[in-house]
Amino acid sequence: MKRRNFVKNSLLATPTLLAATTVDSASKNFTKYDFRLKYAPHLGMFKNHAGNDPIEQLIFMADQGFTAFEDNNMKNRPIDMQEKMAKTMTQLGISMGVFVAHKIFWKEPNLASGKEEWRNEFLQQIKESVKVAKRVNAKWMTVVPGHLDLKQDMGYQMINVMDTLKRACEILEPHNLTMVLEPLNFRDHPGLFLTESAQAYAICKGVGSPSCKILFDIYHQQIQEGNLLPNIEKCWDEIAYFQIGDNPGRNEPTSGEINYTNIFKYIHKRGFKGILGMEHGNSSKGKEGELAVIKAYQKSDQY
Repeated sequence: MKRRNFVKNSLLATPTLLAATTVDSASKNFTKYDFRLKYAPHLGMFKNHAGNDPIEQLIFMADQGFTAFEDNNMKNRPIDMQEKMAKTMTQLGISMGVFVAHKIFWKEPNLASGKEEWRNEFLQQIKESVKVAKRVNAKWMTVVPGHLDLKQDMGYQMINVMDTLKRACEILEPHNLTMVLEPLNFRDHPGLFLTESAQAYAICKGVGSPSCKILFDIYHQQIQEGNLLPNIEKCWDEIAYFQIGDNPGRNEPTSGEINYTNIFKYIHKRGFKGILGMEHGNSSKGKEGELAVIKAYQKSDQY
């Protein structure tokens, strides 16, 4: 019986079933790779090989050697699918990465405003996200504070954000869960409150909780501020999660200007045990594009 059918039908995969497998394309074999870091693909990244079924996609990811997975949309999936995906990940030895914890306000202030109604809505969504995290065995959830409040001084906005995050930490700490704050770049998301790594670092230090850390998205920060390795070093003790995407294009490593081999080497050398989310597209279409993504991570992982 093929491994994917066994896992899908019984969800009783054993370590012996996790032996190396190959993916054939054009006369080339791509064997399962032993990655040094926990890179996390997302649904749709390998759909031309695995099809549209989330379970099949998870199995394909594991077959290639990926040991983590992230799903921004996990909170919106039916509960039975969340449970099925979680069980599959457990059997495959895949760690669950981030999901988006709350509705993000892209065009108007949210946490920066200090508006009690929006603060309460955010905190209610954090409470709901705790249930999702427990269901899918997640440790991290993404938080974006929303748009700037142009009618308030930046200092007041900073206090509004930190006050709300402190209250969110009171919800998360008893469950050992962490919200990771993601600074986003000005080009793709103009007008947002949180844009730079130093700003996220200051917020996390001000909140002072293990439940409030940084999601350092390398793609966003290359556009926003550059100086990647020095900024990662400065923020290191508050970084809990990384996301990946090359620039320009927001596709896989080696497709743009960022030296991901050096970045991965630095992260690995520092002993990072967390997840690096592959929050990017594929630079080429179809099966060949998907295999190119796998090869790009194999190449960038060699140092």
